[in-house]
Amino acid sequence: MCGRYSFALEDELIWDRFRVRVRTAIYKARYNCAPGQNLAIISNEDLTTLHFFRWGLIPSWSKDPAIGNRLINAKAETILEKPSFRNAFRSQRCLVLSDGFYEWKKGRKKIPYRIQMLDGSSFAMAGIWDRWASPDGEIIQSFAIITTHPNEKIMPIHDRMPAILSAEDEPRWLGQNPAQDLLNLLKPYPADKMISFPVSGLVNSPKNDSPEILKPAMDNLV
Repeated sequence: MCGRYSFALEDELIWDRFRVRVRTAIYKARYNCAPGQNLAIISNEDLTTLHFFRWGLIPSWSKDPAIGNRLINAKAETILEKPSFRNAFRSQRCLVLSDGFYEWKKGRKKIPYRIQMLDGSSFAMAGIWDRWASPDGEIIQSFAIITTHPNEKIMPIHDRMPAILSAEDEPRWLGQNPAQDLLNLLKPYPADKMISFPVSGLVNSPKNDSPEILKPAMDNLV
């Protein structure tokens, strides 16, 4: 699963990398993104603007928005089989913007690891989104991150990883393409282009959201 990540790119660099407008009154750097928060995405409904959707998919047909607490990830292998995900996969896809994510390695104690690109660059995780309306008219737009099998870098840490798209594949994910073509994009990202390292337990709490979380903590291995 992918349960925590970061996205702290500066406004002008977001335009340089993703070619979307940033509403600076809303956007802020996030070092410890967590489920339930409104986070930066690019939807296939609007390719020109950075939007902020709630992490945790609430299907449009759901009677209770609390279902989103359980639907933060969607497995690529079964996404077309699950009623909560299949319609969104076919027509409501998004890019979830990130510059690194966290996984916890099990052992004598759970150790948080940060996984990012070798060069520290930002990237997009494949996502799906939906729009839910309450009986009194409240509208919530939400998303889930798609996960796939781990690559060789992540396998010793966790048995899943987010489906990271290459920059060349991002327009394909947001475009109108057959389901099988889209599924073919949801593969493990090349391990030789990524790096992982332990970080401090600060990341364990979503209340902690500062650059300090990004720093390696090699003493965590002791």
